[in-house]
Amino acid sequence: MSSSSSLTQRNPTISEEPADSPPPPQLRRQPSISQHAVSQTLTSVANLANLLPTGTLLAFQFLIPVFTSNGSCEYSTRVLTAVLLTLLSISCFLSSFTDSVKAEDGNVYYGFATRKGMWVFDYPDPSGLGLPDLSKYRIRIVDWIHAVLSVLVFGAVALREKNAVSCFYPAPEQGTKKVLDIVPMGVGVICGLLFLVFPARRHGIGYPVTGNGGRR
Repeated sequence: MSSSSSLTQRNPTISEEPADSPPPPQLRRQPSISQHAVSQTLTSVANLANLLPTGTLLAFQFLIPVFTSNGSCEYSTRVLTAVLLTLLSISCFLSSFTDSVKAEDGNVYYGFATRKGMWVFDYPDPSGLGLPDLSKYRIRIVDWIHAVLSVLVFGAVALREKNAVSCFYPAPEQGTKKVLDIVPMGVGVICGLLFLVFPARRHGIGYPVTGNGGRR
């Protein structure tokens, strides 16, 4: 009995492991090329939607059937529709130069970008006390690029609206119809790619507000 117990003590079982042994390493799966492409495509579509201010897009969708009489335009209604599209395009262009800032009171205020900074037009204190440094919100070349892209995207949306197309082209020829089908899609793809190259950092009127005043 004593010899067997001594052998047991000299030869411990192999199944015994130290309590503090590290866990086995886990394999990390790298995203595939297709998953990465889908992610980039979704990001591009989301950024392309952000190019248009929400108020302008809603006004277009609400007013265009009224102005065009559901696509049955006469000369007077065609002129009014052209004026409406021009005003909405100007709204898209100017909205690209608006931005928002978060003051010390926790509220978000809007302004217009200038060469020296940003003019906040709804802040109650004219001295600007409580606002962050507005010089970093000054206008840049990328703002002009976004303004042009916004107008182009709005034009592509207008060309895909059946009432607007029927107003200006009630009976388009086969070649004109193909152009009206291809051009908006091409403009949308090109603007989406350019928007990825020149991402927007402003959150102006009609655009979603994210981050805080020190996001730049």
